[in-house]
Amino acid sequence: MRNLKIAIASVAIASLLALNFSQPAAAHENAEDASTVAQLTAILNGPQRSAEHKARDRYRHPVQTLTFFGIKPDMTVVEIWPGAQGWYTEILAPFLREHGKLYEAIAPRDKEKFHAKLAADPAVYGKVIVTELAPPAKTEIAPPGSADMVLTFRNVHDWLRAGPQAAEPYFEAFYRALKPGGILGVVDHAARPNLPYDPRAMSGYVRPSEMISLAEKAGFKLVAQSDINANPKDDTNHPAGVWTLPPTLRLGAKDRAKYLAIGESNRMTLKFIKPR
Repeated sequence: MRNLKIAIASVAIASLLALNFSQPAAAHENAEDASTVAQLTAILNGPQRSAEHKARDRYRHPVQTLTFFGIKPDMTVVEIWPGAQGWYTEILAPFLREHGKLYEAIAPRDKEKFHAKLAADPAVYGKVIVTELAPPAKTEIAPPGSADMVLTFRNVHDWLRAGPQAAEPYFEAFYRALKPGGILGVVDHAARPNLPYDPRAMSGYVRPSEMISLAEKAGFKLVAQSDINANPKDDTNHPAGVWTLPPTLRLGAKDRAKYLAIGESNRMTLKFIKPR
């Protein structure tokens, strides 16, 4: 009987150990995700962001977008062409400041204003590393193979204006900077497939299939795509292209209420991986 009790106790202990070691991985991941969401949400409400920038959250969905891409606070991240105002930089810099690293690969045209923005608030931006991306001369956005994630928000349509081949060096730069297994996150204005093909994206809208082809040509593999930033009200067919819609409202007072009701553009959100 004593041996039986010992055997039963041993099985119970083994079962308990198995339970403890089989479930924590998922629980730990869920806790990490919840922590990431909480940190990002707190940053969205921070004083480093203007009321104007906060007003665009409902169109850009930054928390959902960044968590979809799988961002973590200890990552090395490269943001591509953040613009002079650095809308996403205001979120990424404080999020990565303590445990991660943020590279901002700027367009030369934004150099002066962007540096001024960073210098104005060293408590938030003091650890940001600024590089430049302007192929073919400047393509080292971070040390090769050093980045966990590269993010580009509404930039590819600009590069396509010189033709599809003009965008290729940008994707090649992303690929070089990323570690094997690293993530490329892309957000851009998404054209409806029923509209005529616009290879130079003169309307500002890009077909998702074209974006995927560009990334795959550089060596990336599509992992997932999301409708987080889709806008079903936007038929993507406007007299002044995507700039007809807010925030640009290029037509001024003409049909202003109509375009405000549509809101910001229909957007694709694509997640790619650099194969291991």
